[in-house]
Amino acid sequence: MKIDRAELARRAGDVSAAGGVRAVVLDDGAERGIRALEFRTGAGLNFDVLVDRAMDLGTAEFRGNGFGWRSATGFRHPGLHEYRDDDGLSMMRSFSGLLLTAGLDHTLFTAEVDASQYRYPHRAGVWNGLHGRVANIPARLHGYGERWVDEHTCVLWAEGEVRQAAIFGEHLRLTRRIEAEVGGTEIRLVDTVRNAGFDPTPHMYLYHVNVGWPFLDEGARYELPLEGTLWQSDSVAEQGVSHTEMPAPQKGFVEQVYEHELKPDATGKARPRLVNERLGVFFELEYDTAQFPAFFQWMHLREGAYAVGFEPSTHHVQGELAAREDGSMTFLEPGEERRYETTFRVGEL
Repeated sequence: MKIDRAELARRAGDVSAAGGVRAVVLDDGAERGIRALEFRTGAGLNFDVLVDRAMDLGTAEFRGNGFGWRSATGFRHPGLHEYRDDDGLSMMRSFSGLLLTAGLDHTLFTAEVDASQYRYPHRAGVWNGLHGRVANIPARLHGYGERWVDEHTCVLWAEGEVRQAAIFGEHLRLTRRIEAEVGGTEIRLVDTVRNAGFDPTPHMYLYHVNVGWPFLDEGARYELPLEGTLWQSDSVAEQGVSHTEMPAPQKGFVEQVYEHELKPDATGKARPRLVNERLGVFFELEYDTAQFPAFFQWMHLREGAYAVGFEPSTHHVQGELAAREDGSMTFLEPGEERRYETTFRVGEL
């Protein structure tokens, strides 16, 4: 949908008549107190940015059909989060929405790792829970709003900074910018992670992108530019559920996880997608395979928690201990940064 700035001004006193960003505060239950930004593009794409949850993406829908996964946990306030709860699986008590960011210094399962680079005798090692700390850290909001870049393009935007820091520990800063165009059906995410400290610091990064009902439903297809499968969980052989043709919710389903090697296009991008022909819609994730050399497919098709995940990652599924052992672990030097550019896209078939 094209928009003309002059014609819109003739018809409405504010661009919000066509689309916009609105700041709200969630005010009930476990979500109470979370700052959020509501994005409306005017082309049927609506989504929320959870400022107090690392500016992750919560509710998301396209033309009345939801695609951002909604779990029973809701968008729990980070003040209720206990990092060491449930033997390191505490993320499972606040796991909902289209995007949960994992990192900044650890992803994947729990690990006790060396921390001697911080030179503090009483903290020789660091214990890390599932997918790290960042998803439950509030952001400092730099700004948000609508910006005309030319007479026919109005960009909806938000930007903030998430700081993960400890005395005698890491000092990492994530600057996140989120954009969508009025009349558009894409969400653009630009993340920069910088080592703001003065010690070499481990860095791992993963996007847990979760699509739920009704985009996910019986008969939906998970499409991959597949080069090969590097690893799969034991549950794949035990259950025999297809990773491409989605069934209805399954009683007692055990999550199935794959690490796939995806074939990038000429620009270095991979575009896995979920297609629902009954609704006539698709969801697509576009990411840079140089920035995220690993990709996981998560299938959680259990009754009451029905979701599939798209997980581009900087490291392989074996996790931090294996990466340190084989030399593939990333350490950011003081002042060093990494940039990640990703697009979430929805549309009609």
